[in-house]
Amino acid sequence: MNAELSRPAADLLTEIESIAPPEGTCPPRAWLHSDAPVLSLNGTWRVRFSPSAAETPDDGWQTGTGSGKDWGDLTVPGHWALQPRAGQGTGAPWYTNVQYPFPVDPPHVPDDNVIGDHVTRFKLDDRFLPHARLRFGGVEAGATVWLNGERLGTIRGSRLTHEFDLTGFARAGDNVLAVRVFQWTAASYAEDQDMWWLPGIFRDVEVLARPVGGIEDVFVHADYDPSTGDGELTVEVSSDGAAVIDCPELGLSGVPADQRHPVAEVRPWTAETPHRYRVVVSTATEQVTLQVGFRRIEVVDAQLMVNGRPILLRGMNRHEFDPDHGRFVSPERARTELLIMKQHNVNAVRTSHYPPAAWFCDLADELGLWVMVENDLETHGFVSGHFDGDPAKEPAWRDALLDRMHRTVERDKNHPSVFCWSLGNEAGDGDNLAAMADWTNDRDPDRLLHYEGDQRSGKVGLWSQMYTSHADVLAIGEGREEPLADPELQRHRSGLPFVLCEYGHALGTGPGGMSEYQELFETHPRLAGGFVWEWIDHGIRTTDDHGREFFAYGGDFGEPLHDGAFVTDGCVFPDLTTKPALRDFKKVAEPVRISIADNRVTIRNGYDHRDTSHLSFVWTAGRKHGELDVPVLESGEETTMTLPRKAGSGTVTVSALIAEDLPWGEAGYEIAWGQRVAEPPPVPTVRPRRRLDDRGRLGPARFDGRHRLTSLFGVPVSGPELVLGRAPTHNDLARGTVRVGDGSADQVWQRQRLDLLQPRLLSATLTDGLEVRQRWGALGQQAAVITTMTWHADDDAVALSFRAEPEGPWGDYWARIGLEFVVDKVIKKVTWTGGGPGQAYPDCGQGARQGEWSATVDELQVPYLRPQESGARTKVSRLGLERGFVVTGEPFGFTVRPWSQAELVAAAHPHELPTTDRTHLIIDAAQHGVGTAACGPGVLPAYVLTPQPAALELVFTKR
Repeated sequence: MNAELSRPAADLLTEIESIAPPEGTCPPRAWLHSDAPVLSLNGTWRVRFSPSAAETPDDGWQTGTGSGKDWGDLTVPGHWALQPRAGQGTGAPWYTNVQYPFPVDPPHVPDDNVIGDHVTRFKLDDRFLPHARLRFGGVEAGATVWLNGERLGTIRGSRLTHEFDLTGFARAGDNVLAVRVFQWTAASYAEDQDMWWLPGIFRDVEVLARPVGGIEDVFVHADYDPSTGDGELTVEVSSDGAAVIDCPELGLSGVPADQRHPVAEVRPWTAETPHRYRVVVSTATEQVTLQVGFRRIEVVDAQLMVNGRPILLRGMNRHEFDPDHGRFVSPERARTELLIMKQHNVNAVRTSHYPPAAWFCDLADELGLWVMVENDLETHGFVSGHFDGDPAKEPAWRDALLDRMHRTVERDKNHPSVFCWSLGNEAGDGDNLAAMADWTNDRDPDRLLHYEGDQRSGKVGLWSQMYTSHADVLAIGEGREEPLADPELQRHRSGLPFVLCEYGHALGTGPGGMSEYQELFETHPRLAGGFVWEWIDHGIRTTDDHGREFFAYGGDFGEPLHDGAFVTDGCVFPDLTTKPALRDFKKVAEPVRISIADNRVTIRNGYDHRDTSHLSFVWTAGRKHGELDVPVLESGEETTMTLPRKAGSGTVTVSALIAEDLPWGEAGYEIAWGQRVAEPPPVPTVRPRRRLDDRGRLGPARFDGRHRLTSLFGVPVSGPELVLGRAPTHNDLARGTVRVGDGSADQVWQRQRLDLLQPRLLSATLTDGLEVRQRWGALGQQAAVITTMTWHADDDAVALSFRAEPEGPWGDYWARIGLEFVVDKVIKKVTWTGGGPGQAYPDCGQGARQGEWSATVDELQVPYLRPQESGARTKVSRLGLERGFVVTGEPFGFTVRPWSQAELVAAAHPHELPTTDRTHLIIDAAQHGVGTAACGPGVLPAYVLTPQPAALELVFTKR
């Protein structure tokens, strides 16, 4: 005992730093829909905060006697750091990725450890007596619980369900529940999961009536035989009373539980056809309703099989997050999330890196998503010490880690959507993980087991890696991976399906390379797909000192150690607005492939289990449209047909639409599309009829004495200037696992001084127009680009022929080759012909298609939580600036924004971008790819923009 601490404080510290499993809790069990009464304790609680164990009062507050100015109100569920009205000195949100926000000194925690004493009062009637349970859905980072002044026990495992038996503690009438919650406990070492550290009671708190002779637990086994179409139902029931099951749809009425019940010709459950059977389990005093799905999960010839057919995971890693409430996510919001997933061809979720709220898998069962439920375990911060002292290795932690796995499996074991358990994430390797694996495989042999951290994969049913390069994924798909030294382990691993548990890191602009991954998944049977990192940006809604609202990330709350904007790596923004990454994923992961060559359309059914009878197929060509008579295709089948003659020879789009309303989408919703793109129209010819006069006029263009553009069609325009750089994306700031050049892209570009180009006039020649040759040299460098800009004009148009030739010792690659024009006025709207409506870069933007588009300049921007290069449109043949001018040319890229690249770089958040009275237009001949270097491979070789000649042919006309 620390001699400087009082006995109560020392005892409290001992409890905080205990690595034992939770104390006093009931054995874990399934989360059941029972007809027994339930009393929610959610609402306003009283709370008091202390800054440390040494300063925590020992004043009998557990009996509800605490009052006074030290106590305030707090909403439960909720995090106290997100509720300032709860009191002062309660700490702030803190974001880290790998590193712990405290010294790595297990099991010890810092002296500065905010402790929140929570109290609520509630009434119980005879329905809850004499037996009841108190259930907590989630408490970070641990708690001690009292009822009516009597200690019930402790909570350890922040995102795990804990129940306490209230028999002998609860009483009729008024009851006082007291919960002491800790910011940090020894268990925090097991919960380093790349997210905000947010203490509090953040999930539901409930009192459950437990009738005598009721149902304690249920474990459903609903097997499906794909060779016969028959099923077998077994319902294990833990009860003091005799239990029977009823399911009229299966012809079962009052049959005994705990027996096998063969059922003929069942409709199996899959993520595409999530059929469920309502099964009621009854005793004399309680009924439990289950939604049962029949399915069989197995591995055959290194393929992930469900119901006799291989499945391909088109998945997302999902943290639970709400921008206003942290990890308290309502069922309504979660349903919206899953609807958006289904609408964007997502078919699987990995619950990174902990079990979700208990009702989440109900939604997945209903809507149809494969779920990998992950245990509440990550010890990534031990990597700094080569995992020395990692709980996964230490025998003293064994019982606590086993308890975490027990709670994970037991709670969610009845859900057909759950195809796999995961031991945790990035928790090193050790005997404790092996013990967890052994227990899980024994308890639930009908599901697969996952753990990426042990590449020997001796006890798992899936071989998993994260952010593996495309080349290495190809080698695994072809069975050419580096073999293990142990032949027996190698034989086991070579028979496993391979999954990328994380890939396609969606931080900022990007991710690049998703199409190439998907092609590998669809080509090689062993590759079972993967889970994009990640679903949502964890931006916390807040305001600055001027009242401007923004989404905060790491460092915005003054954290002394943090990982910045790395928490903003989702496919949707915090408010669930979709990002370009999700729209691209929708195209990449289409379950139906549509290709058009000449006037022939080929349609392939890529669903795992269902046919295409729920879809209709339509074609559009400009204003013309019609339906295609496509036969119903079984999984894996394809057909080819001829487009109707009236579709013409131009651009044609064929779309697969939902034919009738589905639970996740209305009839007419598009789930896949393909295009035949017509050749762009030739660039208009401008016959030189105007010569540059002594006032700098060349038809509708004006130039200054240095032969720089000053206006077009009366619109003030400066430039164009050569641009080779860009405001770095998150991926540009990192060096990927597949590397190009020395350092990150941004470092490569800074060494080349791409943002510090200075022109020198080489010549200005008056021909039938104006030819300007310039040398654009990088400051302090010998490298340069020689540009030739040749201008011609007639009365109504101005033509620019641009050529660029690199000169001297440039580095490995450039960011772009483009021309920047600055329009000295606010442009509010643009129209264009080309790729759209969303952004595109060489290795992403798959969701963009050819068409006629319009958008406001605001709509062109992507409000990433850290401003960066974004908003480019590609393959454009015509661009119109409202109240400006029109640009036509051979296909080019464009970016229109109100800010310079320097202003983008300077802003840490979107609200910090200045309000300007000008518009920047960049027309690109080429851009470098995006990649996923922030976490994963860099830009693939096909998308690397090496220093090279470039050309643009542009014609400007009046709007």
